[in-house]
Amino acid sequence: MQRALARKEFTAIPPDQRSDPVVRRRLSGPAMRTFLNIAKTWDLSVAEQQALLGYPAASTYHKHKAGQIGTLSFDMLTRISLLIGIYKALHILYPDDALANRWPGLPNSNPLFGGRTPLTLMMEMGIDGLYQVRRLLDGRRG
Repeated sequence: MQRALARKEFTAIPPDQRSDPVVRRRLSGPAMRTFLNIAKTWDLSVAEQQALLGYPAASTYHKHKAGQIGTLSFDMLTRISLLIGIYKALHILYPDDALANRWPGLPNSNPLFGGRTPLTLMMEMGIDGLYQVRRLLDGRRG
């Protein structure tokens, strides 16, 4: 399953359509299910998951987790997209699934992290932290 997540291809949505509620609705279910699979693989706590999603209300988070997803916000879809990209990049950079899945929770000496874990940076800095980690990994991939 982990490799299936890393290899799944996603169709790019043109920028002018990304905020369209119909498009967001179509993407919401698959996006949330993929996020929850990544969260399980990374062994994220509920609090960590909520932080990465931008702190939705607890009731909203639990509805999403129960499959009552509805239409996710553009912000939440962007966050999930970044996390999918991070997951994919890690599995390209580190063919060992165990290492790729531990990486977000490992202290990192890269100046970007300052000894913190990538997960801590992403939670503390929000969407900016997600973008920074994604860019770092994409740069390493070449």
